[in-house]
Amino acid sequence: MKITIRTFILSAIFIIGIGANGSAQGVPVYDNTNFLSLIKQLFESAKQTSEMIKTVKFLKQAKETIEKVNNAVKQYEAVKEINANNEALVDMVRNDLRGILNSPYIHPDEIDAVSNAFNTIIDGSLRNLEFMNQVLSNNFLKLNDAERLAILEGHRDDSKKMLADVTLKNKRYKIIISFREMQDKINNRETNY
Repeated sequence: MKITIRTFILSAIFIIGIGANGSAQGVPVYDNTNFLSLIKQLFESAKQTSEMIKTVKFLKQAKETIEKVNNAVKQYEAVKEINANNEALVDMVRNDLRGILNSPYIHPDEIDAVSNAFNTIIDGSLRNLEFMNQVLSNNFLKLNDAERLAILEGHRDDSKKMLADVTLKNKRYKIIISFREMQDKINNRETNY
């Protein structure tokens, strides 16, 4: 009986040994290198994400800076155009008004009306320049760049209208002078018949 128990135990160990090698996967082995490479990949991913966040913030700041510069350039161009329009306006009034008022075909009672028409436009131009100076100064009504640019563009359009108005008035008075000069020549011509 001792032999049978011993045989039974040995045969059971043998069967378990053969069965374990034949059908089982074996004891799982813990591989430390895979875990370390996974941790390294996670750190690299975190670094890349951090760098991407920094890049996004930098690009956002760069975009805001470009928009500010773009608005400043637009403001500068609007101011430059307003100044050019006002200079042309003053030159036109200075030169052409003198010619109109010195013409013998403008009646004395019309001189005040002509002068007042041109002076009104010049006064409006000067008021616009003063207001533009206030708009460009810091903290005027706490405007942001876009609001300041909208006001300047409105004044630029006004300066264009004033320039067009002076040009039209100038042309009209020159036509009147030319018509009166022609009428004078017709009325005072010598007849040969």
